Amino acid sequence: MSKQHPEDFPSYAGRPPGAGQPGAAPSAQQPQPPGPPQPGQPVANGNGNRMVATAARTQDWWQEKVHTLSLHARVTLLAAVAVGLAVAIVSVAAYMTVRQQMYQNLDDSLTNRVAAAAQKGVLTNLENLQNVSSDALGLSDIRVGMIGADGKSFGAANSPVPPMGPDEIAIAQTQGDEASLRTVGVRNGGTHFRVVAVPAHYCPLDVNCRTNPELIQPAALVVAQSLEPIDRTLHNLGVVLWAFGLIGVIGAALAGNAIARSGLRPLARLTGAAEHVAQTEDLKPIPVSGSDEISRLARAFNAMLAALARSQDRQRRLVGDAGHELRTPLTSVRTNLDLLAQADRRGGLRPEDRRQLLDDVRAQMDELTTLIGDLTELARDTPQVRNAELIELSNVVEDAVIKVRRRAPGLEWDVQLTPFPVWGDERLLGRAVTNLLDNAAKYSVPEGATPRTDGRPSGRVTVRLLDGVLTVTDSGPGIAEADLPHVFERFYRSSEARGRPGSGLGLAIVKHAAEQHGGMIYARNVPGAGAQFTLWLPHAATQTR
Repeated sequence: MSKQHPEDFPSYAGRPPGAGQPGAAPSAQQPQPPGPPQPGQPVANGNGNRMVATAARTQDWWQEKVHTLSLHARVTLLAAVAVGLAVAIVSVAAYMTVRQQMYQNLDDSLTNRVAAAAQKGVLTNLENLQNVSSDALGLSDIRVGMIGADGKSFGAANSPVPPMGPDEIAIAQTQGDEASLRTVGVRNGGTHFRVVAVPAHYCPLDVNCRTNPELIQPAALVVAQSLEPIDRTLHNLGVVLWAFGLIGVIGAALAGNAIARSGLRPLARLTGAAEHVAQTEDLKPIPVSGSDEISRLARAFNAMLAALARSQDRQRRLVGDAGHELRTPLTSVRTNLDLLAQADRRGGLRPEDRRQLLDDVRAQMDELTTLIGDLTELARDTPQVRNAELIELSNVVEDAVIKVRRRAPGLEWDVQLTPFPVWGDERLLGRAVTNLLDNAAKYSVPEGATPRTDGRPSGRVTVRLLDGVLTVTDSGPGIAEADLPHVFERFYRSSEARGRPGSGLGLAIVKHAAEQHGGMIYARNVPGAGAQFTLWLPHAATQTR
């Protein structure tokens, strides 16, 4: 059985006259639109270019509008659009499913009824068809008729003739096993029918076909049922789907607005806290509750504030300590210069006194220069070494030993070095190792001791570099137990070290260099010797650049 889809609505134009088409007017032939241009063929006008330009401008306009929306508005719009799309897809699927099922049920019902009527022969008898009303047959909702192979049509009494055309004539002529099924008319704009035709035979009037069976004529029994009830049902279904879809979109927008307001409230607090920090420089952390992504962001923000507060505190303490430490050498230099100026006004100092005063000024200037260099190094406060390069640590230690040995010629140096490559800043590591050796040389000589005249060393410094572990051991008195936890703090001076030269920043720079290179430094006392400082650095193969 051949079927045509319900959306196919052929007109009555071109059908043979007398086919019984009440109220149908022949349709005018519609002009065909021009086909697409062939490749390489120029476009007749600029409509295509104008459409592309308009689409591009529309897309740019939408992007500009979306980017200017707040995050709150974007969440609300996203929820409404998402639910709108979901409702639209579900509504279209439901509408198409119901529509298809209703038409399928109608087609099956019409086909079965018409086939049964054709087999019983009640409607194929022209006397019954033309004299019996369709109301009496229980077919008041449909139109019944018959058309012969020659195109001659017959209708039921008190009922319009159903639409008939070439499809129904073909069924009458072929007398096959399949039926014809099609939709005619215009939906919601006039007569709209579902027409089915099945093969049949009829006996002309005033002819006795029982005695003359050769006079039986082939025909097609045609039944047409109005689709107005189905169209009305589908229309009502569409209205209901549209109404519920609109309600769903509005509800989704309201829900998205509520979700955005409650979900973005912590983000608003975080934004307010950031603005407060920017305006007041108050690094007080914000309260955090929950474990969602915004809570994680708030915790990260608090961690950033804490790190910033620690850095600010370090800088503040560094400035305070630096001001205190710089005051002493500057005061000493000023005092010596004032004494020199007063002596010059009174006639001058003796040459040996003047030389001693200038030597004192030079020593204070050297101490001030060293202090400023140490402060500059510590004030960088960078978490990692920048512009790291592959260096040989044993060469760095060897250069530092040579440098410090010239400054402390009265010491015995026991040095054993093994190669060890590291990634780092050669200048910073060299300064750290030099500070360790200077510290060991300073405390290996007893305070107030004079150089020995017999050529024997007055102290001993032991330097070992094995597998990235540098140990520097002096022969001094060691470090007091109360001072061990504080030896690497900035400007910390033990009671024994206050009478010796130094800024109190040397070991702090060593710790700073070790941390920047991913290593560590610690101090301890060695029985029978003095203080021992151990610096560990990771191998170049295990370091990340």
